[in-house]
Amino acid sequence: MIQAEPSWEGVPPQVLRLLKKCLEKDPRKRLRDIGDVWELMEDRTPPSPARLGGSAMWAAMGVLVVALGVALWAPWRTEKPPDRPLVRLDVDLGADITLPPPGNAGSGVILSPDGTRLVYTASVAGGPTKLFTRKLDQLKATELPGTEGADGPFFSHDGQWVAFATTNKLNKISVDGGAVVPLGEVAPFGGGSWGADGSILAALLLKGLVRIAPGGGTPTQVTEMASGEFLQEFPQILPGDKAALLTTYPTPPAAENANIDVVSFADRKRKTVVRGGVSPQYAPTSQGFGHLLYINKGTLFAIPFDLDRLETFGAAVPVVDGVATAAQESGSGQYGFSQTGTLVYRKGNGGSASAMLLVRWLDGNGKMDALVTKPGLYQSVRFAPDGKRLLFVIREGPRQDIWIYESQRDTWTKLTSGGINVAPIWSPDGKYIVFGSTGSGIMWTRSDGAGQPQPLTQSKNFQAPNSFTPDGKRLAYLDVGQQTSGPQIWTLPLEDQGGQLKAGAPEQFLKTQFVDTTPVFSPDGHWLAYVSNESGRADVYVRPFPVPSSGQGGKWTISSNGGTNPVWSQSGHELLYQSGGQVMAVSYSVKGDAFQQEKARVWVAKVGGQWDLAPDGKRLAVLTPVEAPEAPKADHQVVFLQNFFDELRRRAPLGK
Repeated sequence: MIQAEPSWEGVPPQVLRLLKKCLEKDPRKRLRDIGDVWELMEDRTPPSPARLGGSAMWAAMGVLVVALGVALWAPWRTEKPPDRPLVRLDVDLGADITLPPPGNAGSGVILSPDGTRLVYTASVAGGPTKLFTRKLDQLKATELPGTEGADGPFFSHDGQWVAFATTNKLNKISVDGGAVVPLGEVAPFGGGSWGADGSILAALLLKGLVRIAPGGGTPTQVTEMASGEFLQEFPQILPGDKAALLTTYPTPPAAENANIDVVSFADRKRKTVVRGGVSPQYAPTSQGFGHLLYINKGTLFAIPFDLDRLETFGAAVPVVDGVATAAQESGSGQYGFSQTGTLVYRKGNGGSASAMLLVRWLDGNGKMDALVTKPGLYQSVRFAPDGKRLLFVIREGPRQDIWIYESQRDTWTKLTSGGINVAPIWSPDGKYIVFGSTGSGIMWTRSDGAGQPQPLTQSKNFQAPNSFTPDGKRLAYLDVGQQTSGPQIWTLPLEDQGGQLKAGAPEQFLKTQFVDTTPVFSPDGHWLAYVSNESGRADVYVRPFPVPSSGQGGKWTISSNGGTNPVWSQSGHELLYQSGGQVMAVSYSVKGDAFQQEKARVWVAKVGGQWDLAPDGKRLAVLTPVEAPEAPKADHQVVFLQNFFDELRRRAPLGK
């Protein structure tokens, strides 16, 4: 219903001006204190009582008194910042646990809305990541059973449930434990938020935001990918359940180019409110207004936010430095807060997305030696078949290029120039490099640097090559289709036609309802190791290749406690994989069409970054931070900031 503008007939001009200032919706224009009242009345001669009827005069005075009360007391008025100081507490969660590297599904440390409970993801003794909960008035944490492989946890509106992802599934569990309840498919997962009505807003990285009903089921689409967008992540439903914040990334994706948008549920329209920020959260620091928090290069920023107009005002200010962030292009921040004004975060180095790395040898005894002494933003280390060269992705601003390092001559060769290039691998003869190129499919180029990269496949889907058969005639790769439930394994026949790689028609390896990734051919080409979440967590499996015509043939589970990153040893009958912070090894033999494995054993007790096995099978090449010359230390500390909302009001005042 449209309301008519109130009639101000008979109200003196001074009072009218005062009323309008009192009722101003914009906090920047509204009255702040009694001094503003006198300023409005100053140098203005009030009308004489003779010109006003008695009742009109007293009515006007009554309105004035009410207006003053509204101006100085109204619930939307910004209060004077309290005097409670910021209090910092560094808390050790226990030497027996390790907090995992920051991921792309949101923060791994969160606080309940009432500020009484901490939930975090961690692994014990190198095992799989699990959820742990600790009431802040208790000394010990409790493991939430059935949460192996948990990622991106977030609380329900009432604080009684925690939602979390396991590969491609969204689940929930009571904070008191009990059965894990599946909620729906979310692959690949980019964070979620729980609304007051019990529904969940989840980000499917390459597809946009979806809403999951309180009882679970098939998600409904809320946002679509706009032209030029590559990812959408980190949704947060705003108070009132009428809109949400989210982070959007362009193509190519990079945290410094990301935007924070707000989307209205009524019309699904979006607008950008912050440029150059990720991991947004809304802090309700005042009635009707608050602060939008976000991460930029490891620093937490705050800017005043108008909840009615869904827009920022004032200036953004840095409030916390050194927040841990993901090393991937998302740069997501590890922080959370309660509605009572306490912040928790993991300490970083001012933005691990920009952390410089070295490449070191690591043997089975944990001993490290220098391999590549030049610091860089390295990713995806891979040995050449001869063991004398290393293949890297090196990040330069928003770009990710492919480089080769030759250790004997200490020389570097750049193979690409521009774009987001990922997952490079060697052909078995060492002549070619095949890699994924975001938005373009799979590319190939010569390893000696001659010529320009050429397309092997052409696809808008994200595709990442993983492994060649020993004869180089088939490639296994990962395809993340826009319409599929998640990543799937495909293979591609190849031919070398006079120095040119040519691809045949792709074939899907398995057609399953699960997320299957990281396919790796065995040294004889007769087996394929891969990672799947069919058990409810990430585990390593082996199947025969090609799949027998009679069916899918046998299947063997290799990992005993969760596993990723399978790597076949070229020097012996061993299959390595990563489980938590450990590298495990499984010896195997083959009898006919049966794959026989022994019990998994620890090969390296602790590995802190991406790694590859040398062709001689004796050592790993590991990416390690420049500041960590020794074996990586376990991270098990968080920081609490009490009275954080008071600090926000001081640092970024509202209503100015």
